Amino acid sequence: MADPIPLRIRRVVTGHDSVGKAIIVQDKEMDNVIVMPSGHSGALMWAADADSAHVNGPIKGDADPGKRKLPGIAPPEGGHVFRILQLAPGKGAFMHRTDTVDYCIVMKGACVMKLDGDEEVPMSAGDVLVQRGTWHGWENRGEVPCQLAFILIRSEAPEKHIHGGDETH
Repeated sequence: MADPIPLRIRRVVTGHDSVGKAIIVQDKEMDNVIVMPSGHSGALMWAADADSAHVNGPIKGDADPGKRKLPGIAPPEGGHVFRILQLAPGKGAFMHRTDTVDYCIVMKGACVMKLDGDEEVPMSAGDVLVQRGTWHGWENRGEVPCQLAFILIRSEAPEKHIHGGDETH
């Protein structure tokens, strides 16, 4: 299979001017796209913690919530993250679990969401998934990249799960 098509994603951010009028403070293609060892690519679009969702202040340089350095996939304690993931065709699923509620929207293409054992669900553009702290992974069995949007919100751990030490934070 050919090299994956790189993820290109535009982010538009609003804010306020000095008198409080709503304005566009940034409109650009994200330059923080990474290619993961799995061959998939992704970009952090926004990250916030319990103290601030970053409504006020600048979003340039280190103050840009999309450039925040996080220790793993999950958001900061009490916070949330917004990511875009592009699944390359023909790559296996990276199985993982986080203490989060994840809202996933398939934006382009199609993929399979895998769970424990043999359970899996096909998903295509327009489908929405609410992931509740379960062991899962994503696989693109098609010929073209599949783009997914994720919003992860920090949550408590599930009362019961069989993947005790396997979380990816």
